[in-house]
Amino acid sequence: MPLFSPSPFSLWLRLLLGLLGAASFGAGAAAVFLSTNATGTGVLIAFGGVVLVLALLGDRIESLEFGGAKLRMRAAAAEKFALAEDSESRGDSVTAARLRAEAQVLLEAAGPIAVEYRTVRGSMPAGPARTMAMERIVARARKLADEQSFDRAEVLRWLREGTDEQRVTALAMMQAKPELRDFDSVLTAIKRARTPFEQYHALRLADIMLDDLDVADKQRLVEVVKGVRGRRFRRDTDRWLLSERILRKAGGDPDYL
Repeated sequence: MPLFSPSPFSLWLRLLLGLLGAASFGAGAAAVFLSTNATGTGVLIAFGGVVLVLALLGDRIESLEFGGAKLRMRAAAAEKFALAEDSESRGDSVTAARLRAEAQVLLEAAGPIAVEYRTVRGSMPAGPARTMAMERIVARARKLADEQSFDRAEVLRWLREGTDEQRVTALAMMQAKPELRDFDSVLTAIKRARTPFEQYHALRLADIMLDDLDVADKQRLVEVVKGVRGRRFRRDTDRWLLSERILRKAGGDPDYL
């Protein structure tokens, strides 16, 4: 079984996208000097930039759904690249450099980390070895959050609407960066986790946040944690012990089994 699924962007499609993007971007750049329609010019430049990025990075894109919500982080990166080109054309090289750096960070989070997590989870049998491999990937996501700036709204969207790998990446980044966190989203992640691994990291994030919660939020957390603990949950020692720790710290009833 191949570790990576083939990109949906074949060579001829990437060439076509490249030509289309170059033509659109070129038309937009020319219109800057020839047209008074700033909106139309901006659309041409932005569209051309996005399509060029898709052509250049097609081999790193796993799925594409026009009119849907796929390519989330890559689409955001493509938009930032397009905005960077627009800033450069207006002589704002500082903003252009910042936007390009942000786009590269998005591609790193959307690309190698997410792909590696999905590959490990899909190709290795469940067990300690797979868990350790996924933990190493999560540690890289934390390091990335420490080293780079991320838009909080974007990270929250990964957690609320993203794929399994995006959700775990978002939880890891929130563990590393307090400014990315949102308590209600963490509670939802605990209640509606798609995998035990994701739920463990949602619980871990809640444990990290616990000391900063008020009495009312601690009580909400206690209720959610009690609600997810069950027979299957108890067989997972890591989640069970972490949930006990949270309940003790949050002031839950000691007799909570």
